[in-house]
Amino acid sequence: MKKIFRIYLLPALLLLTVSSCKKDFQKYTQNPNVPLSVPASLLFNGVLNDLVDLPDGGYASSNQNSVVYKNTSNKDEIWCQYYIYNYNYYGNNTYDFDSGADYYTTLKNVVAMEATASSTGGAAVNPYEAMGKFFRAYFFSKMSLDRGDIPMTQALQGLSNLTPKYDTQKAVMVQCLAWLESANSDLSQIIANPSIAGTGLGATLGGDIFYGNSLVQWQKVVNAFHLRLLLELSKKATTDADMNIPSSFAAIVGNPAKYPLMSSAADNLQYVFVTPSNFYPQNPDNFGQSGSRQNSSQTYISLLTQFQDPRVYVVAEPARYNVDVLKQSPTAFSSFIGADPGLDLGTMYNNAGLQKYSFINRKYYYSTYTGEPSIQIGFPEQEFNIAEGINRGWVQGNAEPYYIAGIQSSMTSYGIPINGVFNAYFYRPGSTSGVKDGGNYDIYPITTNWANYYSQPAVQYAGGANGLTQILQQKYLALFRHSGLESYYTYRRTGVPNFTTGPGTDNGQRIAKRFQYPASERNSNTANYNAALASQYGGNDDINATMWILK
Repeated sequence: MKKIFRIYLLPALLLLTVSSCKKDFQKYTQNPNVPLSVPASLLFNGVLNDLVDLPDGGYASSNQNSVVYKNTSNKDEIWCQYYIYNYNYYGNNTYDFDSGADYYTTLKNVVAMEATASSTGGAAVNPYEAMGKFFRAYFFSKMSLDRGDIPMTQALQGLSNLTPKYDTQKAVMVQCLAWLESANSDLSQIIANPSIAGTGLGATLGGDIFYGNSLVQWQKVVNAFHLRLLLELSKKATTDADMNIPSSFAAIVGNPAKYPLMSSAADNLQYVFVTPSNFYPQNPDNFGQSGSRQNSSQTYISLLTQFQDPRVYVVAEPARYNVDVLKQSPTAFSSFIGADPGLDLGTMYNNAGLQKYSFINRKYYYSTYTGEPSIQIGFPEQEFNIAEGINRGWVQGNAEPYYIAGIQSSMTSYGIPINGVFNAYFYRPGSTSGVKDGGNYDIYPITTNWANYYSQPAVQYAGGANGLTQILQQKYLALFRHSGLESYYTYRRTGVPNFTTGPGTDNGQRIAKRFQYPASERNSNTANYNAALASQYGGNDDINATMWILK
C-alpha cells in the first residue's frame, strides 16, 4: 500500500512543482513598468500626433535621397515648390518619389482605440468611434492620393490576412466620404445628448492635443476635411455622377446646422510648438547649420511680388545682392527673388552664395523656439475651397466673400493688419550675436491698405476661369509651410500655380504624378501588388503614371 501511495504521490508532487515554477516564471518575467493595456485616450493621443504634417520634419529614405513620411518633411515644401535646396550635400529638388505615406500602423491603433473605448463603457455611438471614422477617412484617403489603389477592405486584419487585396481608388474615396458623413452624424448625436455615448472612460473623449476634447470643434474639422476631399475629386464631378460630388459639396455648404464649419482661424486644426520640449523645426539652435542651405522658390515668391503682397515681408527677406550691390530698396518688391526649382544645383548654389535669392525670414522663423503653429486643416483653406466649389457651379452663391475671407485670414495669421502699419524685420548682414538678438535686425514700417491691394486686376476676383485661377493662387499662398502636400495635390489636379522644371527637378523634367508602393508590398503581397499595377498602370510602378482620380 505504501508503495502504491508513493507511486501516485510522486507525479502529484512533480505537477505541483512544475505549476509553481510556471507561476513564478510568469510572475518574474512580467515588467511592472510596462502597461498591459492602455486607455482609449492614450491611443487617441498617439493617433493625433501621427496625423500631423510638420515643416522640415522628415527623415531620409533608406534607398534614395528623398524623404518619406509619416510625419512630413522639407521635401513636402520642395515638391510644393515653396522652399528649396541650393546645396546637394543636404538634399535636392528632384521629383524622385519613392513610397508615399504609410499609415497602416496608425490605423491599427485606431482599431485598438475603438475596441478599448467599447470595452470601457463606450456605447455603440461614442466619441472614439466617431473620431475613428474621421481617422479612417483621413489616413486611407491620403495613402490613396499618394499611390492610387490601396488595401482597405481587407486591411488591418493582422495574422488572419497578411495579403489583403487592393481596393480601387474610387472604392476608397466612396468609403472615405461615407465615413465622413457618418462621423458628422455621430458627433451631432453625441453633442446633442452626451449620455448616449455610454458611461465610463470609453464614453468621454480624452487625450486631445488640439481642442481640449471639444467634439464641437472636431465636427467642424470633419466637415472642412469633407469639402477638401470632395475637391480632390473635381475631375470626377461629371464623369462619375454616382458619387454625387457637387450635390454633396452643396449639402455641406448650404446646411450649417447639420454640417457646422469653421467660422474663423480660431477653429484651425493646428499643431502648436512649445518650449522646452517641442521646438519649431527652425530655431536659434540650428540657424547656423541650416539657415542658408535652402532658399525661397520662384514659384512662391514671384506670386507674392506679382500681387505686391505684404506677406512677402514676413515670410522672406530681400536678396542682399539686390539691396547691397544693385542698391535697391530692401522693401521694394523687386528685391525679393526666389530661385527657379528647375535650376541645376551648382548654378543655384553659386547664386545663393552671391546672395541673389531671398531666404526665409530669420525673425519670423528662426528667432524663437516656437515659430508659428503648423496648420493641418485651416479656415483660410476652407474658405478658398468653398469659393472654388461656387466657381465650379457646385453651389449657388457668390464666391468673392469666401475668396476675400481666405486672403484676409491668411494675412492676419502673420500679424498683418488689413489696414494699418506693421514692422518688417530683416536680418542685418555681418551680425554675430545670433538670430535671437533683436538688435541684429533692420526694421521697416510697412503700410497696408486693403482697398489698394484688392483693386489690383491680378487680385480682385474676376469670376469664371480667371477667377478659379485666382482662388487657387491665393490658396497656394495661404498654405505656405502648412498642410503637408496639399498644394502639390492641388497643382496635380488643376495645374495652378505653374510648377517649373529643369535639370534640378530631374525625372525627365516632369512633375511626378504619384508615389510608388512600399517595397514590403512588392515582397510580401506580390500577387495583389502585381494585380493592382496591371489594372492601373500597365504593370509598372511608375511615378509618372496617371491614377484614376486624375483622369
